[in-house]
Amino acid sequence: MSGDSETMAATGLSGHTDWLVGGALGGTIGAVAFGIVMWLLDPNVLSAAIPAIYGLEPVGPLGWGIHVAHGIGLGVVFGLLITRPLFLGILRSDAETDALARTSLVVRTIAAGFVFGLVVWAVLPLLVLPVWMDTFGGSGGANALTSAVAGSLFGHLLFGTVLGAVFAATVDLHDRTAEIPF
Repeated sequence: MSGDSETMAATGLSGHTDWLVGGALGGTIGAVAFGIVMWLLDPNVLSAAIPAIYGLEPVGPLGWGIHVAHGIGLGVVFGLLITRPLFLGILRSDAETDALARTSLVVRTIAAGFVFGLVVWAVLPLLVLPVWMDTFGGSGGANALTSAVAGSLFGHLLFGTVLGAVFAATVDLHDRTAEIPF
């Protein structure tokens, strides 16, 4: 084992559910980071628009709770995907370029989180949310959310980057073989 993987093995999670715990933890911390950005830019998105997606009235920290729950779910999806043979193979593959060849598995996992955040932004708020709003309707708070979609790119990229960093710090991917989840 190299020095980097020995350190990761000593501190990282291992076992059949490490991806679940690492993904949920990374998703929680990433969602909080994204939530802080949203709160600073437009607190109405968290307090009213997110609950409005589900037809709920804005009550206390309900929007924060829903937002963090979304982050946990997405973090678990990231953990599941990143530990499957296809994505492990991509992360571990030898790169043809010098710049990529010098990157570690940790850096590649963080980059995968960044890409995951971009994909989440492209799929959920840009494609799914408009269909959801047309199908189930929405109130005025939901209109604030749809107008904030373009501005949420930074938040989704931050979410994915933090998710990837926390996942890389908590889950040992160095000597991992893909396992059947659960």
